[in-house]
Amino acid sequence: MSLITILLFIPACFALNIAPGPNNLLSMANAKRYGVRTACYAGIGRLVAFVGMITLVATGLATVLFTSEKLFFAIKVAGGVYLLWLAYQLWSADPTEGDSKARGEKSFIQLARQEFLLAAGNPKAILIFTAFLPQFVDPAGSVRHQFLTLGALFLMLEWVAIAGYAFFGKALRHWFSRPSMRQLFNRACAGMLGSAGVGLLLARHE
Repeated sequence: MSLITILLFIPACFALNIAPGPNNLLSMANAKRYGVRTACYAGIGRLVAFVGMITLVATGLATVLFTSEKLFFAIKVAGGVYLLWLAYQLWSADPTEGDSKARGEKSFIQLARQEFLLAAGNPKAILIFTAFLPQFVDPAGSVRHQFLTLGALFLMLEWVAIAGYAFFGKALRHWFSRPSMRQLFNRACAGMLGSAGVGLLLARHE
């Protein structure tokens, strides 16, 4: 793999990482409610899911997954329903709860599991890896080594995106200190997560 390939990969990859998807919205909401450190630790769950997806792509199993209509449909429904459940929880969250009380509601493990399930339940994420990563792989070289390098770079950039959204969420906490504004923020995030869930359920397997 040449240096030029890596220099082309990094900005294109980071554009995917920083895009406002369901997991990034969840990091922002977690940081606002639980703090930046907690949101970043919770993001480990997302990275674990992505490691699994990259492994699938590297071993060729992702192709098998996406040729199966039943598997695609099952993952799509599970991911869409989970997104809608998270949207409902955010929508119905009590805006008068203080941060200290909120911190005791969920453990790091629970929040990381939330991130993991949200990432793993989105079949479009696997599709991105299937269509995106191979474009930067040279078939003449060691394919596994190149996937390992590109996957490691992707995960590092994803971690930067997690931290970026977490800090943004923390900044919003000062702006949304009043219960009415907290409710507005929660419901705005819930609306976006719900829309993503509906879009996922309506997505076609092309």
